[in-house]
Amino acid sequence: MSYDLAVWDGERPRDDDEAGSAYDELFARHLESDDTVVPPEPRIAAYIRALVERYPDDGGGRGVWASPPVADEVPGPVVYLPMSYGAADEVSAYAAALAREHGLVCYDPQEERLRP
Repeated sequence: MSYDLAVWDGERPRDDDEAGSAYDELFARHLESDDTVVPPEPRIAAYIRALVERYPDDGGGRGVWASPPVADEVPGPVVYLPMSYGAADEVSAYAAALAREHGLVCYDPQEERLRP
């Protein structure tokens, strides 16, 4: 079981509905399709580096990430962060705060709401 967040580079949506629409579009364009490999945008790449510095991307399944390596979840302007449910409170709070520091949008697709 995992808890997931989506973080993307772009203007912050006005509300949860607008964020949900933006997420759906980004998901369809960048996360559903494995056809084209798009390198992460610079702000997303910097965000991921900072995130895995705090929560290493061990790739062995023993860390906080439900499907490491997290860097593989980064197509272009969006990153999808599946985290283990047991670590979700701590990691999602940090991931949302870090996204804000980097000027990125953080969205909770389970609750369909923006993370402050």
